[in-house]
Amino acid sequence: MAGRVEGKITVVAGAGTGVGRACMTLFGREGATVIGSARTQENLDETLRLAKAAGGDGFVVALDLAKPESAEALIEAVMDAYGRIDILVNSVGVGYSWLDKSPDSMGDIVNTTPEKWHEVMAINLDACFYMCRGVIPIMQKQGGGAIVNVGSISGYQGLPVAHTYTAAKGAMLNLTRSLCVTYATDNIRTNCIAPGVIDTPMVAAILPMFDDDDMADRLTPMKRPGTPEEMAYGCLYLGSDEASYCNGTVLTIDGGTTARQ
Repeated sequence: MAGRVEGKITVVAGAGTGVGRACMTLFGREGATVIGSARTQENLDETLRLAKAAGGDGFVVALDLAKPESAEALIEAVMDAYGRIDILVNSVGVGYSWLDKSPDSMGDIVNTTPEKWHEVMAINLDACFYMCRGVIPIMQKQGGGAIVNVGSISGYQGLPVAHTYTAAKGAMLNLTRSLCVTYATDNIRTNCIAPGVIDTPMVAAILPMFDDDDMADRLTPMKRPGTPEEMAYGCLYLGSDEASYCNGTVLTIDGGTTARQ
């Protein structure tokens, strides 16, 4: 039986860990040729190993996709190898764990410097912009494609901290809708998932809160974090032809967190 994305050339931006790694592995298992990129070569090598073990094929390129020239280099490498891009998954991002490398990057607006604002915006939003800007003309010429952005429920929730992060994710949600409106007639579908708290390195510092039953219940009715694989299945659906009438969709995958609001 053919996989759900059999033969699709799929680029996963942010494939080093977490949701991006799970997407690259799952898309490979479902028949896609997968090309991943992130900053750290060691992480990418492990992702590629997992994708190949699942039956996929492809390659990885270590790049900082928050820089436009890096996005251009990734797209060029894929086009040189395969001549087309059928699916783009934008999963580049940093969250609370970024504090370990960049103190004061997840604060409220008053306690966020312009430098930290631009830093987090570049990673969480600009990378998506650069990749979409480069891939959409390719999809137009080849007759279509699918873009799946990895957002967050923080894109439509207010938080007392991480204001740059929430602003970036909110922008990603509406960019998704705008790309849908503009490029639907080019047979390009653009959709987005909005995860809740997911068991990834990005939020490792807050995961111990689930050990307290009352706190776990406050975080989500299911009283557990989601898994990267659960997010990847959402991306797989939106990237596949099964979702041929999904366009501009924001698929919330949060265990019921936002159902209480």
